[in-house]
Amino acid sequence: MRREPDIAVVGAGMVGAATAALLARMSPGASIAVLDAEAPPRWRADADVGLRVSALSEASRRVLAACGAWDEIAAGRISPYAHMRVWDGAIPAGGPGAIRFSAADVAEPVLGHIVENELVRLALRNALLRLENVSLLDGARLETLALEGDRAELGIEDGRRLQARLVVGADGAGSPSRGMAGLEVQGHDYEQCAVVCNLRCQLPHAETAWQRFLPEGPIALLPLADGRVSIVWSTTPENAADLLAADDESFRTAVAMAADGCLGEVLEAGPRASFPLRMRHAPVYTRARYALVGDAAHTVHPLAGQGVNLGFLDAAVLAETVAAGLAAGRDPGDPALLRRYERWRKPENVIAMRAFDGINRLFSNDDPALGAIRRAGFTLVDRLAPLKGVFIRRAMGLDGDLPEVAQPATWA
Repeated sequence: MRREPDIAVVGAGMVGAATAALLARMSPGASIAVLDAEAPPRWRADADVGLRVSALSEASRRVLAACGAWDEIAAGRISPYAHMRVWDGAIPAGGPGAIRFSAADVAEPVLGHIVENELVRLALRNALLRLENVSLLDGARLETLALEGDRAELGIEDGRRLQARLVVGADGAGSPSRGMAGLEVQGHDYEQCAVVCNLRCQLPHAETAWQRFLPEGPIALLPLADGRVSIVWSTTPENAADLLAADDESFRTAVAMAADGCLGEVLEAGPRASFPLRMRHAPVYTRARYALVGDAAHTVHPLAGQGVNLGFLDAAVLAETVAAGLAAGRDPGDPALLRRYERWRKPENVIAMRAFDGINRLFSNDDPALGAIRRAGFTLVDRLAPLKGVFIRRAMGLDGDLPEVAQPATWA
């Protein structure tokens, strides 16, 4: 008779797979089942760069190293970035009032890495396959979830059933498991869509991430390993639809204008896609035998590129909390134990969400008075090195209440 898992992780995206890997490595005596309802990652070195990329912080790099996935990611296709330019749409990219961030400001080699999501998923999947205490259940779409009693009971659409002492909801912003667990989310729609596309520009990106704030939303140009840039252009749904429908020349011209020509002309544009932007947050992350991580617990505006970084820290904190509980003989589904995780991560996530939401509201308008305040604030931050350093270290995950695996010199 097969052994039932101690912990079931619902979802094998980037955060779900990281959660499972960390739980398995920190608690080698526990068995982990991972329910993966999605198709396996399709990343290949000889294929074009994917449309969905993430700006991974140094803290996330450390977490992925602790998962056993970073070496494969680094050997794949990544682009480090050492600089960042942020400016208001009413001023030139290099003009007064633009903020210039540099890794050298905090004595670090890079600010972070731009990595394709599918490459991260593939490396994490391979890391899971190497762990003897992990069972990866492909094609496992959760149909039912009951959390009462000594073990949670999970029903999968194909008829499989399993029980676990803890269930982790890592199944994304729509999170079916969250609804089955009786947890709610609050938030609002931004009335914006993000248009994504990979571009080849006239000027080299110089390992710099560029972000310009426009009245309809920010446009970001993120450096890619092959010399191109990935854009994430947050704009109105109407403009997003027009951009998707535009001919190639019109689209390239629109992007160059929106980016204020910071990288010269746009010479080539690949396929385009868009997705709606929403802010969501679960007021409660846990209940007996269940915990939320990543987008299932919170979704944020992509303007700061911090969504998946927050999720990786959720994964690390939950794994550390559960490992400490198991070492002390605790039940991993004990609500008191899980509340420790919630008390640790929820305040950090709320601070980040409110900050990103406030920045988007402040910049996504054409009010002249607010524009003057924005430019004055940019100038102040750019001129005060200590204040700039605070922003950089926070974005890199070098400050804050960090789990052990995200701290310096803990993992390779």
